[in-house]
Amino acid sequence: MSDLPSPTMPLSPASLPRGSLHRPSDASHVGQVSEARGGIEVSWARNLDEVREAQKLRFDVFVSEMGAQLSTPVAGHDIDLFDDFCEHLLVRDALTRQVIGTYRVLTPVQARRVGSTYSDTEFDLTRLRTLRSRMVALGRSCVHPDHRHGGVVLALWGALADFMVRNSLDTMIGCASIPMLHNGVVTGDVAASIYRRISETHMAPIEYHVRPRLPLPLETLDASLDVDPPALIKGYLRLGTRILGAPAWDPDFNTADLPMLMRLEDLPAKYRKHFLNR
Repeated sequence: MSDLPSPTMPLSPASLPRGSLHRPSDASHVGQVSEARGGIEVSWARNLDEVREAQKLRFDVFVSEMGAQLSTPVAGHDIDLFDDFCEHLLVRDALTRQVIGTYRVLTPVQARRVGSTYSDTEFDLTRLRTLRSRMVALGRSCVHPDHRHGGVVLALWGALADFMVRNSLDTMIGCASIPMLHNGVVTGDVAASIYRRISETHMAPIEYHVRPRLPLPLETLDASLDVDPPALIKGYLRLGTRILGAPAWDPDFNTADLPMLMRLEDLPAKYRKHFLNR
Protein backbone atom coordinates (compact mmCIF):
# COMPACT_ATOMS: atom_id res chain seq x y z
CA MET A 1 0.00 0.00 0.00
CA SER A 2 1.41 3.35 -0.98
CA ASP A 3 1.33 6.52 1.09
CA LEU A 4 -2.18 7.47 2.11
CA PRO A 5 -3.69 10.26 0.00
CA SER A 6 -4.99 13.49 1.41
CA PRO A 7 -8.67 13.03 2.29
CA THR A 8 -10.76 14.20 -0.63
CA MET A 9 -13.59 11.64 -0.79
CA PRO A 10 -16.85 12.16 1.11
CA LEU A 11 -17.44 9.33 3.56
CA SER A 12 -21.04 8.23 3.96
CA PRO A 13 -22.27 6.91 7.31
CA ALA A 14 -21.47 3.29 8.00
CA SER A 15 -24.30 0.98 8.94
CA LEU A 16 -24.51 0.78 12.72
CA PRO A 17 -26.12 -2.35 14.02
CA ARG A 18 -26.52 -2.62 17.75
CA GLY A 19 -27.14 -1.00 21.07
CA SER A 20 -26.46 2.51 22.29
CA LEU A 21 -23.04 2.48 20.65
CA HIS A 22 -24.64 2.92 17.25
CA ARG A 23 -27.15 5.20 15.62
CA PRO A 24 -30.80 4.22 16.12
CA SER A 25 -31.38 4.69 12.38
CA ASP A 26 -32.00 1.85 9.95
CA ALA A 27 -29.22 -0.67 10.53
CA SER A 28 -29.63 -2.08 7.04
CA HIS A 29 -28.34 1.13 5.47
CA VAL A 30 -24.81 0.76 4.21
CA GLY A 31 -22.58 3.72 3.48
CA GLN A 32 -20.78 3.64 0.14
CA VAL A 33 -17.49 5.17 -0.88
CA SER A 34 -16.11 5.24 -4.39
CA GLU A 35 -13.01 3.09 -4.90
CA ALA A 36 -10.54 2.96 -7.77
CA ARG A 37 -11.90 -0.43 -8.83
CA GLY A 38 -15.58 -0.18 -8.02
CA GLY A 39 -17.49 0.64 -4.86
CA ILE A 40 -16.78 -0.26 -1.26
CA GLU A 41 -19.23 -0.48 1.61
CA VAL A 42 -18.57 0.18 5.29
CA SER A 43 -20.57 -1.45 8.09
CA TRP A 44 -20.37 -2.80 11.63
CA ALA A 45 -20.73 -6.56 12.05
CA ARG A 46 -24.29 -7.41 13.09
CA ASN A 47 -23.98 -11.12 13.84
CA LEU A 48 -21.48 -13.93 14.31
CA ASP A 49 -21.42 -14.80 10.62
CA GLU A 50 -20.18 -11.30 9.79
CA VAL A 51 -17.60 -11.44 12.58
CA ARG A 52 -16.40 -14.73 11.10
CA GLU A 53 -15.83 -12.97 7.76
CA ALA A 54 -13.52 -10.50 9.48
CA GLN A 55 -11.74 -13.30 11.31
CA LYS A 56 -11.18 -15.16 8.03
CA LEU A 57 -9.61 -12.10 6.42
CA ARG A 58 -7.39 -11.69 9.47
CA PHE A 59 -6.26 -15.31 9.20
CA ASP A 60 -5.53 -14.94 5.49
CA VAL A 61 -3.40 -11.84 6.10
CA PHE A 62 -1.70 -12.65 9.40
CA VAL A 63 -1.18 -16.40 9.01
CA SER A 64 -1.22 -17.24 5.30
CA GLU A 65 0.55 -14.08 4.16
CA MET A 66 2.68 -13.00 7.13
CA GLY A 67 3.40 -16.37 8.73
CA ALA A 68 1.91 -15.84 12.19
CA GLN A 69 1.64 -18.90 14.41
CA LEU A 70 -1.82 -18.78 15.99
CA SER A 71 -3.94 -21.21 17.95
CA THR A 72 -7.56 -20.91 16.87
CA PRO A 73 -10.76 -22.82 17.70
CA VAL A 74 -12.08 -22.49 14.12
CA ALA A 75 -9.85 -23.55 11.25
CA GLY A 76 -8.94 -20.75 8.85
CA HIS A 77 -10.02 -17.99 11.24
CA ASP A 78 -8.05 -15.74 13.61
CA ILE A 79 -10.00 -15.81 16.88
CA ASP A 80 -8.98 -14.76 20.38
CA LEU A 81 -10.65 -14.05 23.73
CA PHE A 82 -11.17 -10.34 22.96
CA ASP A 83 -13.31 -10.87 19.84
CA ASP A 84 -16.54 -11.55 21.73
CA PHE A 85 -16.23 -8.21 23.52
CA CYS A 86 -15.37 -6.08 20.49
CA GLU A 87 -17.24 -4.18 17.82
CA HIS A 88 -16.02 -5.29 14.38
CA LEU A 89 -15.78 -2.76 11.56
CA LEU A 90 -15.96 -4.15 8.02
CA VAL A 91 -15.22 -2.83 4.54
CA ARG A 92 -16.70 -4.85 1.68
CA ASP A 93 -16.19 -4.89 -2.04
CA ALA A 94 -19.61 -3.72 -3.21
CA LEU A 95 -19.61 -6.07 -6.20
CA THR A 96 -18.33 -9.30 -4.65
CA ARG A 97 -19.56 -8.64 -1.08
CA GLN A 98 -16.18 -9.89 0.16
CA VAL A 99 -14.80 -8.34 3.34
CA ILE A 100 -11.60 -6.59 2.26
CA GLY A 101 -10.74 -4.56 5.36
CA THR A 102 -11.42 -4.68 9.08
CA TYR A 103 -10.70 -3.22 12.51
CA ARG A 104 -11.94 -4.35 15.87
CA VAL A 105 -12.81 -1.85 18.60
CA LEU A 106 -12.87 -2.52 22.35
CA THR A 107 -14.78 0.16 24.26
CA PRO A 108 -14.00 1.18 27.86
CA VAL A 109 -17.06 -0.66 29.19
CA GLN A 110 -16.15 -3.86 27.37
CA ALA A 111 -12.50 -3.55 28.40
CA ARG A 112 -13.64 -3.57 32.02
CA ARG A 113 -15.77 -6.65 31.34
CA VAL A 114 -12.96 -8.64 29.75
CA GLY A 115 -10.44 -7.32 32.29
CA SER A 116 -7.89 -5.71 29.97
CA THR A 117 -7.09 -4.75 26.40
CA TYR A 118 -4.83 -6.57 23.97
CA SER A 119 -2.28 -3.79 24.45
CA ASP A 120 -2.27 -4.57 28.20
CA THR A 121 -0.95 -8.04 27.35
CA GLU A 122 2.06 -6.51 25.58
CA PHE A 123 2.68 -3.36 27.64
CA ASP A 124 2.35 -2.01 31.15
CA LEU A 125 -0.23 0.73 30.55
CA THR A 126 -0.29 2.08 34.11
CA ARG A 127 0.41 5.63 32.98
CA LEU A 128 -2.69 5.64 30.78
CA ARG A 129 -5.10 5.03 33.67
CA THR A 130 -6.44 8.60 33.57
CA LEU A 131 -7.41 8.13 29.90
CA ARG A 132 -9.19 4.79 30.13
CA SER A 133 -12.73 6.06 30.72
CA ARG A 134 -12.77 7.63 27.22
CA MET A 135 -10.26 5.35 25.51
CA VAL A 136 -10.92 2.59 22.97
CA ALA A 137 -8.47 -0.11 21.99
CA LEU A 138 -8.05 -0.73 18.27
CA GLY A 139 -6.62 -3.94 16.90
CA ARG A 140 -6.40 -6.63 14.26
CA SER A 141 -6.46 -4.07 11.46
CA CYS A 142 -5.80 -5.50 8.02
CA VAL A 143 -6.66 -5.01 4.36
CA HIS A 144 -6.86 -7.60 1.60
CA PRO A 145 -3.69 -7.46 -0.56
CA ASP A 146 -5.69 -6.59 -3.69
CA HIS A 147 -7.14 -3.47 -2.05
CA ARG A 148 -4.20 -1.86 -0.27
CA HIS A 149 -4.70 1.72 -1.30
CA GLY A 150 -5.73 4.76 0.67
CA GLY A 151 -9.45 4.52 -0.08
CA VAL A 152 -10.11 1.45 2.07
CA VAL A 153 -8.08 2.77 5.00
CA LEU A 154 -9.71 6.20 4.85
CA ALA A 155 -13.14 4.55 4.83
CA LEU A 156 -12.25 2.60 7.97
CA TRP A 157 -10.90 5.70 9.69
CA GLY A 158 -13.97 7.74 8.76
CA ALA A 159 -16.25 5.18 10.41
CA LEU A 160 -13.99 5.02 13.48
CA ALA A 161 -14.06 8.81 13.87
CA ASP A 162 -17.86 8.82 13.65
CA PHE A 163 -18.04 6.05 16.27
CA MET A 164 -15.76 7.97 18.64
CA VAL A 165 -17.69 11.24 18.40
CA ARG A 166 -21.12 9.61 18.82
CA ASN A 167 -20.01 7.80 21.95
CA SER A 168 -18.15 10.73 23.55
CA LEU A 169 -14.80 8.96 23.29
CA ASP A 170 -11.61 10.83 22.47
CA THR A 171 -8.60 8.50 22.71
CA MET A 172 -7.49 5.43 20.76
CA ILE A 173 -4.64 3.08 21.58
CA GLY A 174 -3.25 0.13 19.72
CA CYS A 175 -0.16 -1.74 18.62
CA ALA A 176 1.25 -0.94 15.18
CA SER A 177 3.17 -3.92 13.89
CA ILE A 178 6.47 -3.99 12.03
CA PRO A 179 7.22 -7.40 10.43
CA MET A 180 10.45 -9.05 11.56
CA LEU A 181 10.88 -10.62 8.11
CA HIS A 182 12.79 -8.29 5.80
CA ASN A 183 14.21 -9.23 2.41
CA GLY A 184 13.79 -12.89 3.29
CA VAL A 185 15.69 -12.57 6.57
CA VAL A 186 14.18 -12.54 10.05
CA THR A 187 15.77 -9.58 11.81
CA GLY A 188 14.85 -6.91 14.32
CA ASP A 189 17.18 -4.36 12.73
CA VAL A 190 14.44 -2.87 10.58
CA ALA A 191 12.09 -2.41 13.53
CA ALA A 192 14.88 -0.90 15.62
CA SER A 193 15.74 1.54 12.83
CA ILE A 194 12.11 2.57 12.32
CA TYR A 195 11.66 3.09 16.05
CA ARG A 196 14.81 5.22 16.27
CA ARG A 197 13.68 7.34 13.34
CA ILE A 198 10.11 8.08 14.39
CA SER A 199 10.81 8.33 18.13
CA GLU A 200 12.84 11.44 17.37
CA THR A 201 9.77 13.27 16.06
CA HIS A 202 6.61 11.49 17.26
CA MET A 203 7.16 10.46 20.88
CA ALA A 204 4.31 11.11 23.32
CA PRO A 205 4.86 13.17 26.49
CA ILE A 206 6.69 11.18 29.16
CA GLU A 207 3.60 11.00 31.39
CA TYR A 208 2.06 8.61 28.83
CA HIS A 209 5.07 6.36 28.28
CA VAL A 210 4.52 2.61 28.67
CA ARG A 211 6.84 -0.36 29.14
CA PRO A 212 6.91 -3.47 26.92
CA ARG A 213 6.45 -6.75 28.77
CA LEU A 214 8.67 -8.56 26.24
CA PRO A 215 10.94 -5.82 24.88
CA LEU A 216 12.56 -5.97 21.49
CA PRO A 217 16.30 -6.13 22.41
CA LEU A 218 17.19 -2.77 20.89
CA GLU A 219 20.66 -2.71 22.44
CA THR A 220 21.68 -5.76 20.36
CA LEU A 221 20.25 -4.52 17.04
CA ASP A 222 21.49 -2.27 14.25
CA ALA A 223 19.24 0.80 14.35
CA SER A 224 21.11 2.69 11.62
CA LEU A 225 19.26 1.32 8.56
CA ASP A 226 17.66 3.80 6.20
CA VAL A 227 14.17 2.27 5.99
CA ASP A 228 10.70 3.78 5.83
CA PRO A 229 7.95 2.79 8.27
CA PRO A 230 5.13 0.63 6.88
CA ALA A 231 2.50 2.66 5.04
CA LEU A 232 -0.11 2.17 7.78
CA ILE A 233 2.24 3.54 10.44
CA LYS A 234 3.06 6.52 8.23
CA GLY A 235 -0.67 7.10 7.91
CA TYR A 236 -1.12 7.00 11.67
CA LEU A 237 1.67 9.54 12.13
CA ARG A 238 0.05 11.88 9.62
CA LEU A 239 -3.08 11.76 11.77
CA GLY A 240 -1.17 13.03 14.80
CA THR A 241 -0.55 9.66 16.45
CA ARG A 242 2.20 9.49 19.09
CA ILE A 243 4.48 6.62 20.10
CA LEU A 244 4.28 5.61 23.74
CA GLY A 245 7.64 3.92 24.05
CA ALA A 246 9.91 1.16 22.79
CA PRO A 247 8.46 -1.75 20.80
CA ALA A 248 7.50 -5.13 22.20
CA TRP A 249 8.22 -8.39 20.45
CA ASP A 250 5.12 -10.43 19.59
CA PRO A 251 6.40 -13.98 18.98
CA ASP A 252 3.01 -15.27 17.78
CA PHE A 253 2.87 -12.77 14.93
CA ASN A 254 6.67 -12.44 14.67
CA THR A 255 6.40 -8.66 14.69
CA ALA A 256 7.76 -5.73 16.64
CA ASP A 257 4.74 -3.87 18.02
CA LEU A 258 4.86 -0.14 18.62
CA PRO A 259 2.48 1.21 21.29
CA MET A 260 0.60 4.12 19.76
CA LEU A 261 -1.82 6.75 21.05
CA MET A 262 -4.20 8.79 18.91
CA ARG A 263 -6.34 11.58 20.39
CA LEU A 264 -9.04 13.35 18.41
CA GLU A 265 -7.77 16.70 19.66
CA ASP A 266 -4.43 16.01 17.95
CA LEU A 267 -5.91 15.50 14.48
CA PRO A 268 -4.39 17.96 11.98
CA ALA A 269 -6.83 20.54 10.66
CA LYS A 270 -7.46 18.92 7.26
CA TYR A 271 -8.29 15.56 8.83
CA ARG A 272 -10.34 17.18 11.61
CA LYS A 273 -12.50 18.86 8.97
CA HIS A 274 -12.80 15.71 6.90
CA PHE A 275 -13.50 13.18 9.64
CA LEU A 276 -15.17 15.35 12.31
CA ASN A 277 -16.65 18.23 10.26
CA ARG A 278 -14.90 20.67 12.58
